[in-house]
Amino acid sequence: MDIKRVATDAVNETIVMTVVPMDYKGQVQKRINEKMPLATVKGFRKGAVPKDLVEKQYGKGIKIEEVNKVVDLALTRYLQSERLNLLGSPLPKINADFNWDNDELVFEYEIGLAPDFEVNLDAKNDIVKYVVTADAKLIDEQVARIQKQFGTAIPQDIVTETSDVTGTFVNEEKGINNTTTISLSVFKDKKTAAKFVGRKVGDVVTVNTKGLFNDDHELMDVMKVSHDDVHGLEVDVDFTIESINGTELAELNQQLFDRLFGEGNVATLDDLKAKIKEDAEAQFAQQADQKLMADVTNFLIDNTKFDLPAEFLKKWLQTVGEKKLSPAEAEVEYARSEKGLRFQLIEGKALAQSNIQINFEDLKAFTMNSVRQQMAQFGRMDATDEEVEGIVARVLSNQEEVRRLSEQVASEKMLQLFKERVNAKTKEVSYQEFIAASYGE
Repeated sequence: MDIKRVATDAVNETIVMTVVPMDYKGQVQKRINEKMPLATVKGFRKGAVPKDLVEKQYGKGIKIEEVNKVVDLALTRYLQSERLNLLGSPLPKINADFNWDNDELVFEYEIGLAPDFEVNLDAKNDIVKYVVTADAKLIDEQVARIQKQFGTAIPQDIVTETSDVTGTFVNEEKGINNTTTISLSVFKDKKTAAKFVGRKVGDVVTVNTKGLFNDDHELMDVMKVSHDDVHGLEVDVDFTIESINGTELAELNQQLFDRLFGEGNVATLDDLKAKIKEDAEAQFAQQADQKLMADVTNFLIDNTKFDLPAEFLKKWLQTVGEKKLSPAEAEVEYARSEKGLRFQLIEGKALAQSNIQINFEDLKAFTMNSVRQQMAQFGRMDATDEEVEGIVARVLSNQEEVRRLSEQVASEKMLQLFKERVNAKTKEVSYQEFIAASYGE
């Protein structure tokens, strides 16, 4: 058999396989000989059918089966030996003039190749690496929130300026229907808060969403409005009051501190504020890392230029999956997934250029840490190494879990690489400033 590759361009090639009789004839004859004792042809006893009639009746079908086996095996071995970096899998080309009666048969397969390119992590950019701090206002608000959360609810007959009001916001046209508890201090305008004061259970208060809160994004939490809809939303919503409560604030004492942070870890209000600041900034750091990852990802996708075998991939998408896609559906799916594919290739190239590999020990260490964190969330702080390793072994025996965890390890390594190599400007901001920057405002 002769196999060769014919390049169309840098990312598209055709594998041409020429199958000659010696590749399949011996196996075809063997199959025909095995068929003869079982062959049945009208006018002949079973097992007494002449060989030429057996070949005429069964030969072509056997030839097709055996040639396909030869081609499939040869194609698999060829791809392995050539170590081609394929995108998708080979697609057979349709040849309208193909004739199975020919002795010499030619098969062609289209393939799409991963492009050759370099990733420049040192390129000039406008990326900002945010350091988010918990300011005094945020910390004081959290202290007040703790006192209220662990305080004692006192049912009230009418709404006062300090009440917590539970009810449901409704606007049928916008699909708003969300039950929540609010304090009147959340409203931007004191006139809005005044609408609630003096109201009772069962009363309906109508407010307009425009300028309702200091930050329109609060509509996402309070009314479950999507981020795409919050900006400039100007509709009336009805709030039906279902319960009214005042709160006797919890005392900031050792009992409360021990309940929140464990015995003896916090002893004073200053300790409490320091702990709130530490925990908040650890959480903010994770959010800042996510933004840095997203910003660098978008920068690299926009500035790392390479061609993809787009037309090939669109055709390939029509053949994979349980539901076959039409050309139009494949076009849409390719447009949806192209950005992700580009970053997948960029990620692999960046890791390779930096000689960063993901090995089993990396995967095991990451999984052990994840298992310990999950156990800690359920109060299991004393798990032994042996117990954790047993769970890890079960997790890593699942190939789907291994794939998912490997992607997370790769993301961690990419984040660390970005922090070390990308020339981002460091900027210290408050959490509110960070939120504004994150939403492009």
